[in-house]
Order: sequence, then structure tokens, then C-alpha cells
Amino acid sequence: MMKKVTVNKKGAVYTIDLTKIEGDGAFPCPKCGVIISPDDESDEVYEIVDTIVEGTELAELVLQCKKCGSTIRLVGFLQQGEI
Repeated sequence: MMKKVTVNKKGAVYTIDLTKIEGDGAFPCPKCGVIISPDDESDEVYEIVDTIVEGTELAELVLQCKKCGSTIRLVGFLQQGEI
């Protein structure tokens, strides 16, 4: 799994490329390790704080882990040929 870390005034921002994740799309939080799953609709583990759309396609999703507060950018929704 590709993970990139940047730091802003609020703390670390982790970037995860979904094209590098195998399986059902679940992945551990880069900071605390709690499993973040796209099938989890409980809103107990993470919350979606922003969505970025290019044209009519989802380009990026920004999540916040509710266990440790980390910000996680999910990229890789758009394939290279679609941009």
C-alpha cells in the first residue's frame, strides 16, 4: 500500500493510493492501525470530511479517523486514462 505523509498546521495528513490496496478496499489507519472499511456505515471508526470531484467523477475522499484524529486522503479513484 502506498502511503505518503505530509504535515500541515493541524498535524499529519496521510495519503493512500487505492490502486495499491488489494482485497475489499479496507486498510489500517496509518497512525493507529484501526481498520477503515468502505463497508462500514456505522460512522464510529471514521468520517468523511471532504469529497473532491473532477467533472462528474470522484477524484479524492478525505477521511478523519475517529480513534486518533488522523486525516487520510484517499486517491486513485480516477484511472490515468480518465483524467
